[in-house]
Amino acid sequence: MRILLVEDDHRLGNLLKRGLSKRHLVDWVDDGQMGLEQALFGEYDLLVLDVKLPSLDGISLCKALRDHYIDASIIMLTARDSVEDKVEGLTAGADDYLTKPFSFLELEARIQALSRRPKQFIEETALRVGELEMQPDLFEVKKGGDTIELTRKEFALLELLMRNVNRILTREQILDRVWGADEIPMTNVVDALVARLRQKIDGKGPSMIQTVRGVGYKMTP
Repeated sequence: MRILLVEDDHRLGNLLKRGLSKRHLVDWVDDGQMGLEQALFGEYDLLVLDVKLPSLDGISLCKALRDHYIDASIIMLTARDSVEDKVEGLTAGADDYLTKPFSFLELEARIQALSRRPKQFIEETALRVGELEMQPDLFEVKKGGDTIELTRKEFALLELLMRNVNRILTREQILDRVWGADEIPMTNVVDALVARLRQKIDGKGPSMIQTVRGVGYKMTP
């Protein structure tokens, strides 16, 4: 399981990351706004959010994630244990609520419990933008019912764009997500890849992939 921990207490953050990393892949940030940016591009299975955070508090962060259709499980951590506080966190979109101080074993047990919950909407694994439909698990893309053949890089780019509709992605973000840290291509390969992808998905119609001059690209329906 891939987990994003957002906790500004460095002592607790270090302890939690060290403990969770024994069984999971864990990223840790200590700022609410950084947590939002990381979560939007990280594709995590679970997020552990402290309520009291700099830049963006945990409740607001949780709401923002749900507003961006992030469906990863969310556990809130807080020193406040009133019923009203718990209701506020759960109403914001959290799946569970843990009051500090807590046992690490209890946190791990709650993580395991959330991981066993079945996904409510299996059909939502398909991505749809206009007539374009993608099945990431099947490596399949169709438009208007017709199959579109893509290379792995083209598929990865299209999936990234479809998961971030109407959101601008910089060339650097695309390089990081499509090529990864092990490859260091020139930024102009992004433009070339976008051009090939446009040819395959747009046909003779207007392009679904818009160029944001000097910044990058975004997909629009």
